[in-house]
Amino acid sequence: MTSTAGALRARLAAKGLITAPGIYDMISARIADRMGFPALYMTGFGVVASHLGLPDAGLATYSDMVGRVNQICTIASTPLIADADTGYGGLLNVAHTVRGYIKAGAAAVQLEDQEFPKKCGHTPGRRVIPAADMVKKIRVAVEARGDGDILIVARTDARTAHGLDEALRRAEAYAKAGADILFVESPESEREMEKICASFELPLMANMVEGGKTPVLPAAQLEKLGYRIAIFPATGFLAAGAALESVYKTLRHDGSSVGASAPLYNFNEFAKLMGFEAVWDFDKRHAD
Repeated sequence: MTSTAGALRARLAAKGLITAPGIYDMISARIADRMGFPALYMTGFGVVASHLGLPDAGLATYSDMVGRVNQICTIASTPLIADADTGYGGLLNVAHTVRGYIKAGAAAVQLEDQEFPKKCGHTPGRRVIPAADMVKKIRVAVEARGDGDILIVARTDARTAHGLDEALRRAEAYAKAGADILFVESPESEREMEKICASFELPLMANMVEGGKTPVLPAAQLEKLGYRIAIFPATGFLAAGAALESVYKTLRHDGSSVGASAPLYNFNEFAKLMGFEAVWDFDKRHAD
């Protein structure tokens, strides 16, 4: 049976852009999993926000994140690209993280070259470790993978503080260290995105954050530039946040949901989405 990592590798070998929606909890995972996406993206920002109610600033632990990977992969069959931040420590921690993400079911693990504690890629104050240290992390990640199919995504956050040329230099070093996918975070123009894509033969990931530093482009344009994967980490939780704020305002103002402007999921269909049909069937089989 083909693993989800094997399925993602096969999809990368085919033509066409891979669009991966950001998922951050079990509801978003269930909804996205049934829609036929070639991959899902577990967003660190969204997981930390939904799980801990805190900013994505190095506050989530390895246990927090690998636990969420395991939960998602238990209910979703779509290949999961999973954010693993900086690897949660030194080289030994990186090896432990990669093996843990493999066991949890991830198809790809994303590691970044920020200093610990890290920060969300489209927020200020990010600092990067020496490139040589990140090269060691990538080599250890590849070694920890062994004969498995999981893909290693190498992300550099050097663009914002050190410029695009330094980010490209780092991405090249990470490619030579064995990364399968390169993620040059936070380019600030379409011209920069074009230069990134012209610089590498490995698959490249574009991070489409609405309101972030990078232009959000149509799929055809991203594909023309040369990107193979486009992640939309914030789209889901931004939409959910706006909808919740809208309906909660109605409840607070009117004391009722009557007249709420945000669309509401059909309750019975939502119950089915969460798996209640299996509960109903179980009850029928075991009724007195």
